[in-house]
Amino acid sequence: MISLRGKIALAVVLSGFVRLAGSHFLCDMVLAQSADAYPATPDGVWQGTATSNGQQVPLRLEISGTGDQVQAALINGKEKSPASSGKYSDGHLVLHFNYFANTIDATLKDGVLTGAFGSHSRSIPIAATLNAKSAAFDPNPPHIAGGWEIAVKGPKGESAWELHIRQSGPEIDAVIQRIDGDTGNLYGTWRDGQFAVSHFTAAGPSYAVLRPQTDGTLKVTTFSRSGSQELTARRPKAARAEGLNKPDDPLQHTRLKDPAQPLAFSGKDLNGKLVASTDPDFKGKVVILSIGGSWCPNCHDEAPFLEELYSKYHASGLDVVELSFEEEDQMANPERLRAFIQRYGITYPVLLAGTPDQLSEKLPEVDGLNCWPTTFFIGRDGLVKNIHTGYSGPANSSGNSALRRKVDALVNRLLSASESARVGE
Repeated sequence: MISLRGKIALAVVLSGFVRLAGSHFLCDMVLAQSADAYPATPDGVWQGTATSNGQQVPLRLEISGTGDQVQAALINGKEKSPASSGKYSDGHLVLHFNYFANTIDATLKDGVLTGAFGSHSRSIPIAATLNAKSAAFDPNPPHIAGGWEIAVKGPKGESAWELHIRQSGPEIDAVIQRIDGDTGNLYGTWRDGQFAVSHFTAAGPSYAVLRPQTDGTLKVTTFSRSGSQELTARRPKAARAEGLNKPDDPLQHTRLKDPAQPLAFSGKDLNGKLVASTDPDFKGKVVILSIGGSWCPNCHDEAPFLEELYSKYHASGLDVVELSFEEEDQMANPERLRAFIQRYGITYPVLLAGTPDQLSEKLPEVDGLNCWPTTFFIGRDGLVKNIHTGYSGPANSSGNSALRRKVDALVNRLLSASESARVGE
């Protein structure tokens, strides 16, 4: 027989075992929930949206790896914008896109990736899920492929932009060409009486809406941090019939005040060495001088072509110089510019010239200098032979091919000392 005191002691012991077992059970439950909430790896293709300028911009992000070995890329059609580096631990994902000084900082929990994309100057909320399906398109899309002109009163003196559209059934790939360059590829589908076109790259999101009208025009609505803008696009023939101006000629937008005088430029390379147009190294050389900045997507498009020209013709007497205008924090520590140089394997001199608001101050001899990039072609006599405003990137495939052919021919003529050479000839 167990005494009353013994029964009480036994009950206490058994109660302790029950509590201990229960605590292990609860702990196992918490661990299981934690494992479900924070998966060991974020591998997969995440699809969702970013909230930018009041619009829901589609976002597609491909991720693999874990810990300090995460690789990722923003996907737009066949294009990929790779992350420079990535980390993932306990549901916390950080992706750096150093060449645009942007970062994705997000949490992965219960199958949902939420966080923000941006830099010190902006933050764009994002949300995505794994292998999410895109919304279905509507049947019977109108045919809008081909070339259009968008009438504008642009802040840079433009009166029209070009709009190029490729179409495959309900899917389109559009690009707007402005005087300073193109928007990059904008992808969209036919839904709810419109084509909403967009991309989300390492530079950030871009979004527009195209609505076909019964009179054969397109209503084009663009969105930016300053608000939305509603414009009208017409076929070029219809625009001429209405007496509307053509898009600006990129060879006429920017001019020298005195073409008989050399263009003076200077800046410091990333080692702090001052480089100037009067340096003996440039005497008797053909020089391509590009005005840009590592924040500028069109300058990213132009850089590989400049490097190609430099590699091809440097031994024959061509020099390429970029004057880079960066924000104050980048002037003090140009990390983004270094990443820009590394990404494109740039071997020509890149000089820190000032901040973007100092452009006219640094190059006072130039009229109409308000676009990034702007490229000057200087002959062996030190005089500017040609100025090309903006850049038609790969998204504008026909414009890019034509520009590359003309510039290559111009460089050849300048190297041969044919001083009358012009890009348009």
